[in-house]
Amino acid sequence: MKQYIGAHLSVGKGYEDMVDRAIDMGANTFAFFLRNPRGGSARALDVDDLEKAREKLEKYEFGPLVAHAPYTMNPAGNKESVLVFAELAMSEDLDRLEYLPGSYYNFHPGSHVRQGIETGITLISEYLKRMLDRPLKSTVLLETMAGKGTEVGSRFEELATIIKKVDRDDSLGVCLDTCHIHEAGYNLQDIDSVLQEFDEVIGLQYLKAIHINDSKNPRGARKDRHELLGEGEIGWDSIIGVLTHPQLRHLPFILETPQTTEKGYGAEIAELRKRSARIL
Repeated sequence: MKQYIGAHLSVGKGYEDMVDRAIDMGANTFAFFLRNPRGGSARALDVDDLEKAREKLEKYEFGPLVAHAPYTMNPAGNKESVLVFAELAMSEDLDRLEYLPGSYYNFHPGSHVRQGIETGITLISEYLKRMLDRPLKSTVLLETMAGKGTEVGSRFEELATIIKKVDRDDSLGVCLDTCHIHEAGYNLQDIDSVLQEFDEVIGLQYLKAIHINDSKNPRGARKDRHELLGEGEIGWDSIIGVLTHPQLRHLPFILETPQTTEKGYGAEIAELRKRSARIL
């Protein structure tokens, strides 16, 4: 079975350029921001560039791409300006992803900013009902979170409640982040038990993508500090256990480690492939 492994890339020079750079680093999927990760407007739409990118994605047999919403997008916020931006950002981003059919749109569910977890879940659910009330060629993914501050989504039960409230199985899923669930308290050394709990609470059919990262902090720290693969508290054994697990290995895996160069990401991708080849 083909493995889909990639990393976050900048869209600054266009979509075809991202595909070329992904190929150069040995990736066959990648993640990207449709706009500045801290907010702001999206780049000008270049349909010709997107068409060239699609042709290369098909030629080189890429897996699904994983677009990422801006970090400042918070549909559970308590300020009008924050809520207005959340409506604008996802709506515009989903429209743009229509040019890359089959892609995923991953977002941090939000922070309830002391309004309470139940209020946060309700606000996120109602928001998603509005965003998904349209024909879509992409799937929106709720990301598992570390539990920092008032984040929503550090427990599988919270994501399950959102999914149930939204009731759009055709266009909603989950992206599991290894650093985040480790820091939320889940034990990746026992990946079978984690997946059994995920299946019982959410349903494995909703799991669409993986952020593959190590963590600077011990399990349960709830701080969200990513680390280079094999240099953190999760470690190579657990990372490869996730990558090669029979229930996961068909999914796109995206690196979000604190690399400073694409060459560094390429080295991590090569190491993942080498270590997993010993098992698969």
